Amino acid sequence: MDVINFMIDNLDLIGMRTVEHLSIVLVAVSIAIATAVPIGIAITQSKVAADIVLYAASIMITVPSIALFGLMIPLLAPIGHGIGYVPAVIAVVLYSQLPIIRNTYAAIANVDPALREAAIGMGMGTMRRLREVEIPLAIPVIMAGIRTAVVMNIGVTAIATYIGAGGLGTFISRGISQMDSRQLITGAVAVSLLAISVDLALAAVQRALTSRGVSGRHAH
Repeated sequence: MDVINFMIDNLDLIGMRTVEHLSIVLVAVSIAIATAVPIGIAITQSKVAADIVLYAASIMITVPSIALFGLMIPLLAPIGHGIGYVPAVIAVVLYSQLPIIRNTYAAIANVDPALREAAIGMGMGTMRRLREVEIPLAIPVIMAGIRTAVVMNIGVTAIATYIGAGGLGTFISRGISQMDSRQLITGAVAVSLLAISVDLALAAVQRALTSRGVSGRHAH
């Protein structure tokens, strides 16, 4: 009951921290989509480039989040952004690269060669083929990568409170430092509910963006 009373008494604060948390994740993942999707498409042209890029992105994701956030402090301090929102966004952008690049690469590389040849036979150039055939077919797999990145980074962003970025992790860090289980549980539950809610919303977006022909093919 203590935890529930604490949540009810602090609904405004929970709402504010949720907005802070979401703003970091959504801005960072938007930047990541703008960079990782073109990279994923570009590396389909070269197996060597694909191996190098995917290996580099895999190494990035193995760096512990607290270490990456800590590394941002001396790197960004000279421009006045050693702590707070900016280093948190940059770290989340880096963590988002692998799932989005990997899924984009896999989706474009695995487009049915017969469909690609048919598009070429219709006189489509590379960019038009990509825009009208390959990307629409790849959308479900690319969106799956984006959903993975978002859900993973909602958890990662909870650590960003340790570099002054706010968010729901504030409840967790204060719960630990003050040995207050109410704040700790509130933070953990809020992060989990946020991850589930955002994933369900993105699943709806994925269904809306997937053309009927593609979803029909996946159903069979």
